[in-house]
Amino acid sequence: MAAKELLANSSECVEVIPGTQQIVVGGGPSSGVGTDTFYSFSSKSFTFDHVFESRALQQSVYEQAVAPLVDRFLEGFNATILAYGQTGSGKTYSMGIALDSINALEDSANQGIVPRAIDNIFRYLTESKRKMGDSFKHHVTVSFLELYNEELVDLLNPRPRSASGTHSGPSIREDGSGKIVWYNVLEEPVTSPEELLNVLQRGTLCRTTGSTDMNASSSRSHAIFTVTLRQDIPATSDLPDRKLISKFHFVDLAGSERLKRTNAEGDRKKEGISINQGLLALGNVISALGDETRRSSHVPYRDSKLTRMLQDSLGGNSQTLMLACISPSDMNYGETVNTLHYANRARNIKNRVLINQE
Repeated sequence: MAAKELLANSSECVEVIPGTQQIVVGGGPSSGVGTDTFYSFSSKSFTFDHVFESRALQQSVYEQAVAPLVDRFLEGFNATILAYGQTGSGKTYSMGIALDSINALEDSANQGIVPRAIDNIFRYLTESKRKMGDSFKHHVTVSFLELYNEELVDLLNPRPRSASGTHSGPSIREDGSGKIVWYNVLEEPVTSPEELLNVLQRGTLCRTTGSTDMNASSSRSHAIFTVTLRQDIPATSDLPDRKLISKFHFVDLAGSERLKRTNAEGDRKKEGISINQGLLALGNVISALGDETRRSSHVPYRDSKLTRMLQDSLGGNSQTLMLACISPSDMNYGETVNTLHYANRARNIKNRVLINQE
């Protein structure tokens, strides 16, 4: 639990059933702390593809849930990881894109998903080069966007507004084949894990954060860090030569929050409202895609720039993993249950995954 939850003498209300991928919330005695404790007698059970207890190591999360996705990315498929949960539940820490967690690759204990994935990607490319020689070619580029108050910002190339209040910043469009394309976005080439992490750190320094009563360094924007890999693979006895291009989106969503608990005012309050509106739009898209009775109905991708950006990741050409981060504290029972319901609906989405071969 977080320091504030421990100081409030709250109790854990989350239990992972040993030997299963099942999690149970509630059902125990209330600690009498916080606004959600009147729910504590209501026990709810959820089953997911992977469930990790609060003391699980970062390495376990990566190896069991993320490594298979990285393997598919290297095979030429698009991939996405969405980190979702209430503010302060550990999304940015788990993704490994906080300033204090973008460390040297040797610091393995607290290393998050992004640094581990980057290390594995370059290990694979180095080994492929060794096996296939100079006939194997690859090119890696990265981009880093944030969505702040429904405005897209390129964190690797931030540009101020002009005097007229407009700017030629990033935009989202659909190409002739129906794919979502981002324009006016800087894609920076990288040749090593260290170089890539330096770019990630540079972008993270520009990301919007702020302090609320629930999180001293709360992310006030949704962030999408994208790694694009192009591979020229020589012919073998079984296969002709191939040109593959794949994208891996690492999405750190700003935390859902209740204004009465964050006590946000002024800009923080406006940010919180914008965050919740984007997450609501994302929830509506997930509901439309995950509910079998609604799959033939309209999917409201255009209700938010967030859902527009993630259109290919949700119901499109991408293997997508939602990482639902929750608080084990009974103070946050309501938000925990909401997060798990959200993730349970996302689990029902069926994407159409194709290898990206030129």
